[in-house]
Amino acid sequence: MALWASGGRLGARGCLGVARRLCPRFRSLGPQGGEDGDGSQSSLKTSKIPKIYTKTGDKGFSSTFTGERRPKDDRVFEALGTVDELSSAIGLALEILSEKGHPMADELQRIQCLLQDIGTALATPRSSAREAHLKHSAFEAGPVRELETWIDKYTHQLPPLTAFILPSGGVSGAALHFCRAVCRRAERCVVPLVQSGETDANVATFLNRLSDYLFTVARVCSYEGG
Repeated sequence: MALWASGGRLGARGCLGVARRLCPRFRSLGPQGGEDGDGSQSSLKTSKIPKIYTKTGDKGFSSTFTGERRPKDDRVFEALGTVDELSSAIGLALEILSEKGHPMADELQRIQCLLQDIGTALATPRSSAREAHLKHSAFEAGPVRELETWIDKYTHQLPPLTAFILPSGGVSGAALHFCRAVCRRAERCVVPLVQSGETDANVATFLNRLSDYLFTVARVCSYEGG
């Protein structure tokens, strides 16, 4: 996995710019947001085609937002990768729902942006973060309440749930159930980080509530599709 704090993957808050201001390591990054293999600085004048590969992870280590180097199998990167997988799964579901005209497509796009913010929080382990890092990577409780509002809205449109259901019910419903399963796995990856104090509890709460949202909208799609 490429550097989360240097490849633009921290997303919605423009965290690459934040990283360059807060962490001296990022001052040497090239225009594509990655270090050269020899550690030298790239230049727009000398580099006509920006390179997506940085070579800094070839030995099995990657960097957090705080500049700390950790093995790629560290639980921080496991959580980041799973959240990235979740966002990709939601992106696929979003395309399917958009084609079919489902009204929750805009909500799914909003959720993808929030997952970028979660990536920021996860990539900022509190054990190596300064106050300035935490200020720009905090994940607040507001998005959790936003999900709860959406869940309540859709629940009122559905008949009472009286039995367990299979994760299917049309292409849209099946895609959303797949997202829900990935979301549960992301939550399992994040919980140890919360318990050890490495990330904010709101991150795990959001993922827990997100799985409920995905389950609910999967039911809506299946119900509307007959």
